[in-house]
Amino acid sequence: MTYVVTDNCIACKYTDCVEVCPVDCFYEGENTLVIHPDECIDCGVCEPECPADAIRPDTEPDMEAWVAFNRKYAELWPVITQRRDPLPEAEARDGEKGKMEKYFSPAPGVGG
Repeated sequence: MTYVVTDNCIACKYTDCVEVCPVDCFYEGENTLVIHPDECIDCGVCEPECPADAIRPDTEPDMEAWVAFNRKYAELWPVITQRRDPLPEAEARDGEKGKMEKYFSPAPGVGG
């Protein structure tokens, strides 16, 4: 099992989860985070820390695409280990539908 970040992180990018990760498996894009599924140790401490409920176990239905998405971008983006403020529009966009199509950016974040 692994945990993955889903589309509710897009345009929010809360980073509470990265502070509690014992193996630093979060990677930062311009407007979202991902978890490297091969580095995640399945401890689950990140899941309850996410204010947007964007972190899910891969054992839930229809998670295969999210595992592939997280793996792809974890290979391209820098690791992030320190909490930062969420994006300015995070509260307004939390829970919004269709965020992948409307807001996703493949650009890397700054990491750190």
